[in-house]
Amino acid sequence: MEMQKKIMERGEEDRLSDLPDAILLYILSMLPEGKEVVRTSVLSQRWRFLWKSVAVSLNFGVLDYPYVERTKKKILAFVASINRELHYWRSCEKIKAFRVFPVKYKEYLVKDYDFWVHFAMKIANVEEFTLKFCIITFPDYAYKFPQFAYKNTSLRNLVLRNCGLNPSGSVNWSSLVSLSIGRLKLTDCAMEKILSGCPKLESLELDNVLCIRRLVISSVKLRKLIILNDEITYHNQWHEEDIHLLEIFAPYIQNLVLSGFLYNEIRLQQSSVASLVTAVLHLNVDFIEFENEEEKLEKEFRYLKELLLSVAHVKNLELGPLCIECFPILELRGWRSPLSGCKFLKLNTALKHLDFAGIYSFLQSSSELETLVLDWNNHKPIDQLLSYTKEVEQRRRFEAYKNCSLLHLKTIKIINFHGELIGNDLVLRLVKYLLENATVLEKLVVVAKYEGSDVPRDYVEVEQEFLSFPISSTHASVVFCYR
Repeated sequence: MEMQKKIMERGEEDRLSDLPDAILLYILSMLPEGKEVVRTSVLSQRWRFLWKSVAVSLNFGVLDYPYVERTKKKILAFVASINRELHYWRSCEKIKAFRVFPVKYKEYLVKDYDFWVHFAMKIANVEEFTLKFCIITFPDYAYKFPQFAYKNTSLRNLVLRNCGLNPSGSVNWSSLVSLSIGRLKLTDCAMEKILSGCPKLESLELDNVLCIRRLVISSVKLRKLIILNDEITYHNQWHEEDIHLLEIFAPYIQNLVLSGFLYNEIRLQQSSVASLVTAVLHLNVDFIEFENEEEKLEKEFRYLKELLLSVAHVKNLELGPLCIECFPILELRGWRSPLSGCKFLKLNTALKHLDFAGIYSFLQSSSELETLVLDWNNHKPIDQLLSYTKEVEQRRRFEAYKNCSLLHLKTIKIINFHGELIGNDLVLRLVKYLLENATVLEKLVVVAKYEGSDVPRDYVEVEQEFLSFPISSTHASVVFCYR
């Protein structure tokens, strides 16, 4: 009101307030925080209740309330502050999203957790709800998602962590498009009920979810499946009987991501993922819990062969360091990779001698490849793998592959490049090999990573060396970018 008064005293016209409601609401919707939207109510009488019609997002996280875990008093204060704000926001016509990140599940706060869920799914009818307990809790003592919450027709995106899911009846999340659940036990029966109650689901993420034995996805709408097993400390809390082989039957999914440690094998067949277009495999092995390392490796080698065979038909393939390092070892044992139909291949690699052998092997089996991306990272090779192949064997394999033509390769990208000319003979050899054998190459792009204002001299020397290599394609360009 004070601002409005000053404008009137100066004889200025409040043109902003004369705009139609639709435009004003659009302007308010661009404000990042709900509280900022509310503050506009003091601008004038015209703006007083306008904020109630704006679709806002409510976020409550531990970063907003530091040290809430230190004492029970501060935890209660954190919870009370959320409850007060939710009471205030009841009058808002549209709350689009509600995200809350408690530190750790506390049994004496169950009624408050239930209130938050009730507010999101019954009062506000939000489109997006996130409830993540930040500190891992033993599954048997986790927060149990309330039964009333399994019926909701407005929710589109749901994210839950450390929340037990066990619907007693049918599930009705008829508008849900994306579901991400993690750090919990989940039975086949519960999973089946959830999937049956989500007819519009397009994306499913299972983040460190165990106890499932068979995952059947029959919906033609569900196109993306993400399975993560990347937390060692979390899995140490599980009993051995909770870890099972997971068999997946999902004939309509097009995008599959498997990432993390191989605690429970995931069994796939090409026929069970026949529509798959893109596959991302970022796998790892934890040797801490295994006394017989060689036996463990043998098991993982067998599993990796099956997995690579099951995704040989995809058009887009991304592989993590372990897959690349194991590939040449499998070849030394007489295994020949299936011909891959992929046109886009991304390899996340540390560009060590094991990686180069794997890269050459993948290029050999990918005759239809059009785009190759090498993401240079700082991954440390697994010590247990180094004993399986020596650098001299890698060099011998290179000699066998060096005359292989890459008939369809048009684009090569090396990102996060951070090498020097000295000591990177293998990198230079790989680039030279690619330029000599990619007969229809259009461009090689190197994105170099560095800190500071001036480009390091080492990078300039590498660029000059790359530009000096012979190129078989008559219309190829070599481009260096720095960031």
